[in-house]
Amino acid sequence: MMAVNDGLLDFSEGDELAGFRLQRLEVYNWGTFNGRVWVFPLEGKNALLTGDIGSGKSTLVDAMTTLLIPANRIAYNRAAGAGSRERDLRSYVLGYYKSERGDDGLAARSVALRGSSDYSVILGVFRNEGYGQTVSLAQVFWQKDTKGQPARFYVVSETDIDIREHFSGFGSDIAELRRALRNIRTTEVFEDFRSYSTSWRRIFGIQNEQALELFHQTVSMKSVGDLTDFVRRHMLEAFDSESKIEALIHHFDDLDRAHEAIVRAKDQIERLSPLVANLDAYAAEMAAREALVRSRAAIDPYFEWQRKDVLEQRIDDTQIRLDGKRTALAHAESDTAALRTERDALRQSIATQGGDELDRLRVRAAALERTRDVLRENFVRYDDIRTRASLPRADDAASFEENRIRSADAVRLLSEREAELQNSLSEIDVAIHGTRAEHLGIEKELASLAGRESNIPLEQIDIRHSLCRALDIPCEDVPFCGELMRIAPGEEEWEGAAERVLRNFALSLLVPEALYATVTDYVDRTNLRGRLVYFRVREERNAVDRDDLEGTLAAKIDVRPFGIFESWIRVQLARRFDYRCCRDTTDFRRYDKAITPSGQTRDGGVRHEKDDRHSLRDRSRFVLGWSNREKIHALEAERAELAAVLATRADERNSVVSSLSALRAERDAHVGIDGFLRFADIDWRSAALEIDAVVKEIEAIEKSSDILGNLHRSLSVVEKKILGAEAQVNAIRDDIARLSQKAEDFAEALRLCVERISSFTDSRQESTALVEPLRIECIGDQRITHANCDQLAKTVREKVQSRIDSCAKRIEKLVGQLSGQMQEFRASYPAETREIDDSIAAGDEYRAFLARLKSDDLPAFLQRFKTLLNENTIREVAAFRAQLDAERSLISERIGRINKSLSAINYNPGRFIVLENHPSPDPEIREFSAQLRLCTEGTVGQKQDELYSEQKFLLVKEIIQRFRGRQGFVDLDRRWTEKVTDVRNWFVFAASERWREDNTEFEHYTDSGGKSGGQKEKLAYTILAASLAYQFGLERGETRSRSFRFVMIDEAFGRGSDESSRYGLRLFRELNLQLLIVTPLQKIHIIEPFVSTLGFVYNDDGSNSKLQVMSIESYRAKKSAGEA
Repeated sequence: MMAVNDGLLDFSEGDELAGFRLQRLEVYNWGTFNGRVWVFPLEGKNALLTGDIGSGKSTLVDAMTTLLIPANRIAYNRAAGAGSRERDLRSYVLGYYKSERGDDGLAARSVALRGSSDYSVILGVFRNEGYGQTVSLAQVFWQKDTKGQPARFYVVSETDIDIREHFSGFGSDIAELRRALRNIRTTEVFEDFRSYSTSWRRIFGIQNEQALELFHQTVSMKSVGDLTDFVRRHMLEAFDSESKIEALIHHFDDLDRAHEAIVRAKDQIERLSPLVANLDAYAAEMAAREALVRSRAAIDPYFEWQRKDVLEQRIDDTQIRLDGKRTALAHAESDTAALRTERDALRQSIATQGGDELDRLRVRAAALERTRDVLRENFVRYDDIRTRASLPRADDAASFEENRIRSADAVRLLSEREAELQNSLSEIDVAIHGTRAEHLGIEKELASLAGRESNIPLEQIDIRHSLCRALDIPCEDVPFCGELMRIAPGEEEWEGAAERVLRNFALSLLVPEALYATVTDYVDRTNLRGRLVYFRVREERNAVDRDDLEGTLAAKIDVRPFGIFESWIRVQLARRFDYRCCRDTTDFRRYDKAITPSGQTRDGGVRHEKDDRHSLRDRSRFVLGWSNREKIHALEAERAELAAVLATRADERNSVVSSLSALRAERDAHVGIDGFLRFADIDWRSAALEIDAVVKEIEAIEKSSDILGNLHRSLSVVEKKILGAEAQVNAIRDDIARLSQKAEDFAEALRLCVERISSFTDSRQESTALVEPLRIECIGDQRITHANCDQLAKTVREKVQSRIDSCAKRIEKLVGQLSGQMQEFRASYPAETREIDDSIAAGDEYRAFLARLKSDDLPAFLQRFKTLLNENTIREVAAFRAQLDAERSLISERIGRINKSLSAINYNPGRFIVLENHPSPDPEIREFSAQLRLCTEGTVGQKQDELYSEQKFLLVKEIIQRFRGRQGFVDLDRRWTEKVTDVRNWFVFAASERWREDNTEFEHYTDSGGKSGGQKEKLAYTILAASLAYQFGLERGETRSRSFRFVMIDEAFGRGSDESSRYGLRLFRELNLQLLIVTPLQKIHIIEPFVSTLGFVYNDDGSNSKLQVMSIESYRAKKSAGEA
């Protein structure tokens, strides 16, 4: 048994009708309650509204709901399970009761009991017996047009009014009804629901809309599914954060503008700083270049002065050397004259002693030695050639002549053999060239095939590629026929024949109509460097009947689906290639147009053709198909064969070249033999014998006279001295001539140098100051001479020029960078640079701009930003956070008060329910709370540098952006804002069932999952009761109450178990709430003890609902009499 009252709810005996209770409900022209006023009197007590399904029970429930809940929050007939579009305010005002077929016989249309000239009224009268106070709520509806929602106004009267007396007799003027109602004492008429609701909620003591939302939810109450959601929606009031968020956004907009000013200034500084740095670099480079140009101009004067010094010194040195040489010449000439006198005396003495004959023999011996040497050299050459020609030695004239005859014969035979080998080599080279060209062609074809699926030859592919590139169109838009055709699977027997017959057609390009004019113009003006056939392709409307092609070549060809090209190709195949496929020549001769597997064709019964220039199975020539794998395999095999042929022919060539080389060497040796005409030309031994005879004569003369030998020896010594003395004289004379020429050259060079120096404007000191440091850098301590002066000047000049050129390049680069930087800056900030151009001359204006930003603008922007951040935005965020924290504390207090109500209810014998609230684990809520804390912590008394302020700003900005809604995430951010700023979402809730005895937990749950139907209903009733007690402000023990005490429950007790239904009814009775229970008659035996009035709704004809009311006593009497 579910015990409810153990003395825990201490309501007094006189408070049975405490608070505001529904006295009666009246409706006129509402739904199917049509044409008269229907009254349901409750007299402030519990009542049961029952009837069959579809009779109109929910119509009365929706009337009561409409009185108390705004229309945009009502799901009409929700408890009865109707769809969201089945009922609305318009359907109730016009009285829709059925649907019928429309005029078009298809769409259904609703049939109404009333039209736009009728009006509707719903009215509820509430009574507070404790204070003797009556409040009447009413709403009047009428239809202004046939399609829109009804118009209405609202009435709140602190007196008892009814429809018959106060809402009739005004004719057709609604305004007249308004005026009449306003004339009733303590009666107000409202045009909007909010004002109307505010008025009666104030009277009923309902503090917030949560109470009405809970009232609305109670109408269709089911089990508590998610406890947290139920508590949030029905037991806690939403925190109005919208206005505070708008204030935050407003203040942040000022801060954001201040921050944008800082960002703008920083960006300007960031852009201008490298610009000004480049201006400084430009000025430095210009100064450096100007200095280098001045130094370059001083190089020639500097080196001319250096040349002058060098020449003057060289002239002095040369003159000193000339004087020394002239003295040495006089001494040498004197010595030479004395030696010549001595030589002449010796010659006279030798002649007297027979010396003339000896001289003749010696001359003869020398001549013979020279002849012998020449002949020996000839012999060595001859013998080498003879050896290479494989000839015998030639020791005499006879053998020499025999060798010449043999060589002449050999030359003739070897020349003939050389011609033969040369012819063989030429033939091999021609063959290699052809094979190599063929191999290269296959290589190119394979390279092309690797990048595509087509079998079309490379030269045709190249023509198409050039065409498509020139016209900027994809190659796929102009396919070759062969790329869209292939031999059908299973028909491989006919593949070679098909390739032969279809080859020219397959190599034709297909041009769609849209590209035809463009392609025609291109082909006409372009040298294609090849042959191209193309077809103009239009959409083919003639279908091909494949049955007609059975047995023909066209039927054995598959066509790739490819837009308009597919049907066009099929038609062409049927028209041009409908060759009858014949396996033998007997059938072949029977058809006018036929083909055999070997490729022989017959056309027109007269023309026959068979082309066997290439193998029928040579796949390297195949062009059909949209896959080239087999063609690649065939070409690779052919490439391998050609490579093998090339290798073989290379070996053959090497062999021939080797033979030819050996033959030519042998022939050249025999030709060389023919170059020696006489044996005397190589007979060096005869000359040697003659030399020996002359030498013997000389020795005989010398032995006959010792005096003559001494004289010869003395003469030899003197002659050697004369030669040395003459050489010395000649050398000295040459030195004098050379030095004299040098002196003249130096003098002329000095004259020209002085002339050049006189033309310079810079002084020696100026040119030295400019060039001397550069000279040391460029050539170091290298000594300047007359010979190298020009070269050294050139070296220094080139290095200086190189530096000038480098400066010029850097200057040019800087000018380009500066121009780009200035243009970019002006484009980014046109307003600030309206009077500044992007020339180098404007550099000082950019410098001044940057200086002003650094010294004035940015500091001011930073100060304003910090002020707005700390004194406005952060303070607002802190206040916002404090409000949220206060709301969080308030929720905890409210849960405490709800728990106070729950503690008064025995959920089970000796046990009660406690609601527990815990911080939500939702990561977005936790992150939001942490962000708020980071935004506000440490803001008092802390030194705030720029980085600190920027971090705070970015934290606030992230939050504000989501409050405002980021672009592309508006809905997501709106849902996020609603979630994180609704403090109710900061908590999750659970229920704890506890023992009263020691407050220990019996059971803990967060929803009603896992419980039986009755347990779920029981939990729902308990939570609902506590919620109502909290929201309606029901206090224990009060004798008089201004609280609202009326609750409607539609079918809840009809669906629940008997035990749970009794528990709920007792619980609501203990809370002293007035119930209007809406349920079918099946549960009346449970509900009967708890109600005083029964309302029976019925609708016999389906269009007009009726209401019959009786007391519970009358019902029991009828029931006893068997009438109920």
